[in-house]
Amino acid sequence: MAETWAAIRDYWNAGNSFFARFKLTGWRRLLNEAASESLTLGMGGFIVMFALAIPAFQEFDEARFLTGQYAVKFLDQNGNEIGKRGILHNDSVPLDEIPDALVKATLATEDRRFFEHWGIDVFGTLRALATNLQANEVVQGGSSITQQVAKNLFLSSERSLQRKIKEAFLALLLESRYSKREILKLYFDRAYMGGGAFGVEAASQYYFGKSVRQVTLAEAAMLAGLFKAPTKYAPHVNLPASRARTNEVLNNLVEAGFYTSGQVHEARIHPANIIENRNPDSPDWFLDWAFEEVKRIAAGRGSYVLTARTTIDLNAQKAVDEALTNGVKNNRGRRIDNGAVVLTETDGAVRALAGGVDYGESQFNRATHARRQPGSSFKVYVYATALENGFQPTTIVRDASRSCGRWHPQNYGGSHGGGGSMPLWQGLARSLNTVAAELSFKVGREKVLEMTRRLGITGVRKTCSMALGDYGIPPIQHAGGIATFANGGKLAKPYAILDLVNSKGDLIYSRDRDEPEAPQVVKREVAEKMNWMLNKVVTDGTAKHAQLDFTNVAGKTGTSTGPKDVWFVGFTGKYVGIVWLGRDDNRAMAGGTTGGGMAAPVWHSIMSVVHTDMNIPTIPGLKPHPVQVAEQQRLAALRAQGALPNESSAAEAKTSRLMSDQTRDALKHVAQSMRKAAGVEEPAGSSDQPPSPSPVPGRRALNEIPRRALP
Repeated sequence: MAETWAAIRDYWNAGNSFFARFKLTGWRRLLNEAASESLTLGMGGFIVMFALAIPAFQEFDEARFLTGQYAVKFLDQNGNEIGKRGILHNDSVPLDEIPDALVKATLATEDRRFFEHWGIDVFGTLRALATNLQANEVVQGGSSITQQVAKNLFLSSERSLQRKIKEAFLALLLESRYSKREILKLYFDRAYMGGGAFGVEAASQYYFGKSVRQVTLAEAAMLAGLFKAPTKYAPHVNLPASRARTNEVLNNLVEAGFYTSGQVHEARIHPANIIENRNPDSPDWFLDWAFEEVKRIAAGRGSYVLTARTTIDLNAQKAVDEALTNGVKNNRGRRIDNGAVVLTETDGAVRALAGGVDYGESQFNRATHARRQPGSSFKVYVYATALENGFQPTTIVRDASRSCGRWHPQNYGGSHGGGGSMPLWQGLARSLNTVAAELSFKVGREKVLEMTRRLGITGVRKTCSMALGDYGIPPIQHAGGIATFANGGKLAKPYAILDLVNSKGDLIYSRDRDEPEAPQVVKREVAEKMNWMLNKVVTDGTAKHAQLDFTNVAGKTGTSTGPKDVWFVGFTGKYVGIVWLGRDDNRAMAGGTTGGGMAAPVWHSIMSVVHTDMNIPTIPGLKPHPVQVAEQQRLAALRAQGALPNESSAAEAKTSRLMSDQTRDALKHVAQSMRKAAGVEEPAGSSDQPPSPSPVPGRRALNEIPRRALP
């Protein structure tokens, strides 16, 4: 122990002797102490700063450079703009093409030292703090443009110290990863500018109706003034406040030395003019549904600013709107207050859609989201299932049915069936509930459910009265189910989008390219027999009001219990139409209200207008209509005499009709210029318009429909 103690003392003394060499006195000791304390505090500060930075860095995600919200411009099938949905966002204008006036106005107002600091403008922050203290309120913001970009991309707008700390760290991170020009471009593209517009290009289109490339100094100053508080200074919200803010921006331009007082004088006395954005003829119901389809199609593709070419025919849409409005108005006495219409081609292409009679009063889309009981119109699927399971249109059935639990089917009028025998088609034409219910029991209600699911109809459940349409289905799904029979049995899921193009001009979706061929979900033989029976409903049954005198019609009426809903679902060889009428409060309408009496005439009014010529395909399973046969014979005779062009010329004429008037006129002008330059005379007898097919007999107001809108 003594030896151990002695060794410890020796080591201690040796250590003291060694460190005695480094003993500092005087100013050297003071300097050492200061350095040591600074290092200690610096290390502690670094740890604290690192702890504060971690939450900010966790917020950083380059995927958020995309809005995650869709901005969609919609075109009709001919390429004409029909409306927009989603946020108003357009990032397609390069920074070099943004006017110098807008860039300078933004820098003068938001961050004059943007190209000098490294993300945080310390001097600007101190200046803003002093100004705010003098005014005893917040009159200047201290955030740099980089900090505002960080907030717009990654953070919320809450006012808190934690958010400001994150904002500062994210600004530093952005400055380390991106150039000043890239940050400024992000600012111009992502800032909210009021009116649902994100970015200066969308704001310019919204407020001025033109690209940001074309804005004047007054318009640029107004846009630059929106960055601070877009909801407060938006001109369509508070025009006086907007113009006062614009004057502040013009003053800032002079103070910053970017412009002289004389240069901004013109902008002061001639302020920006704001356009009216509301289009009274906008097909709003269709656009709402098409926007849902765009979001479904574009999900996961990484593009949010899109242009969508759609299937809509604006003239058909106008006919649908007018017919539905008149149908509801004329039946107010029967307590009908609303309705919905879906018009498609036989492959499912939606040409028109009305989700109600007044979009301004209610934006709820009854055509796509309302689940209303289809009533007897559901029997189409019951009879089709029977045809798949051995029944024939001439199979003898009885006007009677077994009970299901405590439920026993009743026919319209209250009887439980007279027990009489009849062919299957007559049971459908007379819309006998007893026959439909018994068919569902015989073939199996599970098979009927399987049929509806196969056709794209969801939500139907197995109940005793399911054959009578006791579960609600949306009209848009009903349209797809009926269209399957109209085209011979191929799946016809309704669609609205033909092409999707992003802001860079890349085609990200094409229906022709990306969608598989429609599968055959019902045998053609079954579809043809079903169509023959549905034609009998129109000619010999409950849907006589739907008959057209120029082409065959097949369809089915429907009336739910109450009656609370009346329907007509029908088609020609070209169009499928679904009409529903009823009440939003789901209360019963007047007694005696039926689908054949109220909905079928609306359908007839629509189809009388939308068929613009006699080029109507024959419904599978039916013979051509006599009027169409006579017209084909007449055209053949004229063609034999040389009075009409041959088939190839007719095809060229069809292609010509698919071209817009503007495109046709431009091409004609180019051709004339080329002939003139080459010294070639204009060919005699040339004509701009190809011969058109004969009009539909008795069709209303055909001369009011422009050629370029014809399908």
